[in-house]
This record gives sequence, structure tokens and C-alpha cells, in this order.
Amino acid sequence: MSAPSHSRDDDFEILSQAVREAGSLAASYFKTSPKAFTKADGSQVSEADLAVDAALKLDLTTRRKEYGWLSEESPDDRTRLKFSRVWMIDPIDGTGAFLRESPEWTVSAALVEDGVPVLGVVYNPMKDEFFHAIRGAGAFLNDQPIHTTDQTTLEGAKMIASGGLFKKKIWDDPWPNVTAEWVNSVAYRLALVACGRGDATISLTPKAEWDLAAAAVIMEEAGGVTTDRLGNPHVYNREDPKFSSLVSSGLALHPALIERTSRVEV
Repeated sequence: MSAPSHSRDDDFEILSQAVREAGSLAASYFKTSPKAFTKADGSQVSEADLAVDAALKLDLTTRRKEYGWLSEESPDDRTRLKFSRVWMIDPIDGTGAFLRESPEWTVSAALVEDGVPVLGVVYNPMKDEFFHAIRGAGAFLNDQPIHTTDQTTLEGAKMIASGGLFKKKIWDDPWPNVTAEWVNSVAYRLALVACGRGDATISLTPKAEWDLAAAAVIMEEAGGVTTDRLGNPHVYNREDPKFSSLVSSGLALHPALIERTSRVEV
């Protein structure tokens, strides 16, 4: 289908309002022991995830009938493949943290156009942190500009990732002295790197398009880069909405990360 005529600014206004309302809805379930279920893939979903997904889908698809839809908690009927623009949603990214009553979960929402994320919002309502980016217009946290760090070497780098990853026997050479901080929500991990609270994040396990789309545009607008472990860019709205891996950091550090991750067998 041909690209719709709505401006990105108009789409962002719709998206940001919807995400703020979704964040308030999710927060109303937080620390109330919501019902939770185990999905076929072994991951958890709660009644809060489903309520937020339904609210966002009703809001966004009603206001933009000519856009596709892809969400973690909605069946993927593949009709999205015929659309130029597609909403990509993770209603609660970090459901495990949400259910443990840890404030490390986010509402993650993006608009992808012709395979590229062009709008992204990552909202942590419990910490009042609203990250957003419009492609070509910079990245922001609570409307203040953000930027990745200028870290150039792995030595001393702060990773927003599992500390155990760097101690595994998969690496040809031991990692230099890096610190690691685990955060359950992958979108939040990327947002924290985008605003300079960490230097990089790495995951060698598969990620879905809805996990990364919003945070990827925020990272790129903050001066960073997001790829797979081989350094290949992620392309969105594909038939199989899964990526093999994630490596994301400021531009200066990324080559050193890829030099290591590209040699790993996963």
C-alpha cells in the first residue's frame, strides 16, 4: 500500500497520548497481584498486559485505520505486511519485573515505516520517565535532549546486560574490566544506554521486533547504533518478526563490541 499522508508529528501526538494513557492503565494494576499466565513459549503474560494491549489497539487502529499492527499480545495475522506504516507494541515490556513488583517495566510503542522505525516511545510510569524520538529530530527524556556516551574502549565500560554473559565460556578471549547491571525490560535497557546511564547493551538470545522498534529509533537519534551480533542492521515488518541478537551502544564503542560478538557461535 502507498504511504499514508499523515505527518510524523501528528502520528507522534497520537502515539504519545495513547502511551501515557496506557502507562496509567498498567500502573493501576501494579502491586495488585494481577492474574498471570504462562504462554506457550514459556514467557509470562498478565491481565495487565492484555488490558493495555487492548486499549492501545483500540485507540491506535481506530485513529489510523490505514496502518498495520504488530504486538506481543495480539495474534499476528500477517495483514501488516501489506501496510507501509505499522504500529509495533509491547504493552508491558518486562512483565517479569512487573509481576515481581519491581519498577523496571515499560510501555514500548513504535511506528515503523517501510521497514524502519520512525517514531518511538518507551515509558516507565513508575519512575516518570518518558523517552521518545522522531526520526531526524533527536531523542529526549521528559522532553530534555539525550545522547549516548562517548566511551571508546571496552575497558571500564558499563553494560546494561546480564553480568553472567561476559563470564561465559563462549568468548575467545576474556572480557576486559566491564561492569554490568541487569534490567528486565529490553526497551528500558536500550533507553538507559540512549540517555548515557550505560555504555552498551548486548543480548545473544532472540528478540522480537516489538521488543526493539521503539528503543531503536531512540538509540539512533541519541547518537547510537543498534544491530545484531554480526553488525547487521535490523529490518522491521518482516514475515518472521524475530531477530537473532542485539548489540547496541554509542557509535564509538560499537566496532569493539562487534569484533567480539561476531566471533561467537550461538
